[in-house]
Amino acid sequence: MRLHRNLVFAVIDTLHLIFNDNKYADKEISKTLKRDKRWGSRDRGFIAETTYDIVRWQRLYAEIAEVKSPYNRSNLFRLFTVWATLKGIEIPNWPQFEDTPTRRIKGKFDELSKIRKYRESIPDWLDELGVKELGEKKWTKELSALNTQAPVVLRVNTLKASPKKVQFQLDDEGISTKLIPNYPFALELYERKDVFKTKSFKDGLFEVQDASSQKIAEALDVKPGMRVVDTCAGAGGKSLHLAALMENKGQIIALDIYANKLKELKRRAKRAGAHNIDTRHIENSKVVKKLYNSADRVLIDAPCTGLGVLSRNPDAKWKLSPEFIIKIKKEQQNILRQYSKMLKSGGKLVYATCSILPSENELQVKEFLSTAEGEAFSLINEEKIYAHTSGYDGFYFAILQKQ
Repeated sequence: MRLHRNLVFAVIDTLHLIFNDNKYADKEISKTLKRDKRWGSRDRGFIAETTYDIVRWQRLYAEIAEVKSPYNRSNLFRLFTVWATLKGIEIPNWPQFEDTPTRRIKGKFDELSKIRKYRESIPDWLDELGVKELGEKKWTKELSALNTQAPVVLRVNTLKASPKKVQFQLDDEGISTKLIPNYPFALELYERKDVFKTKSFKDGLFEVQDASSQKIAEALDVKPGMRVVDTCAGAGGKSLHLAALMENKGQIIALDIYANKLKELKRRAKRAGAHNIDTRHIENSKVVKKLYNSADRVLIDAPCTGLGVLSRNPDAKWKLSPEFIIKIKKEQQNILRQYSKMLKSGGKLVYATCSILPSENELQVKEFLSTAEGEAFSLINEEKIYAHTSGYDGFYFAILQKQ
């Protein structure tokens, strides 16, 4: 592979924003990709994948390159050199690459790969927390899986088409997919391609949604005609899935504290042909209180550390902190206690996170069941989904019933 100056510089500029200005990788990469209309799909693929790779392996590469954050431009080029050398890419004769110890890189990589926190490129405190919560063996396997690039999975919108029909249509558009056993609405791409430019996407035949995430709406056991509240709806991936499962009959009330996310949900719902979603911005506690004892089903897709989705959001491990984890666990418990009041007697509630930590998952449910708000609930079932066993994102969900 021959390196092109404008593409390499685009990667360096994006890394600066992610590492030094604490910007989100997905948003900054998306902005960078729009910078030059002359870039083809291969150019954009190089920028996105290289940036994500260096973000994912930041600690390992920084140790090898002997640089520390905050990184100046020279440091960022050293990180890039480590990436290129380990990929077997020839370093060009540019002034930016003059001061790089390419000979020592492979030796240092072999040496550091014996130590998990370097090999899996993770902060010390997070490595210690993972061992404490999951044990050495499971944590080691899970970390390795979460450092693998996530597959692209689609959820077929059954309001408009069947999985087989969408598979044939995408095949006509040059995108090969496979059905996934035990995931009735999922199609997995054989190779990464930009599905958002397809006619199938523009016609609302599918959404991009990981296979593990697709299990959450199914767990809610909804029926057409029900009243369902999606309490932390965000941009609405699970609300849209619920609408399809309910065949557009009944009512889905999609709540969120961020109005801009609900605006995006409305746009997506229109494309999907989902007409039974009512978005409501949580501006104050009255919005929630008005819904007490009114829902047949309640979904709490709680804010969390996101440790189960590190394969697609590798910068999360550098943005997390022990203080954030303490704060988010308090928030999860408060949400469970307040939002559970929206459920009618006999109704079902699903508590879900895209985390793999028991302290955010089963221990939160156990604590909730011991509270005054939780005493009317019983645990029907729970599922812990790990990336190293499923091949998809790490997730957790618990199904609770109100007596």
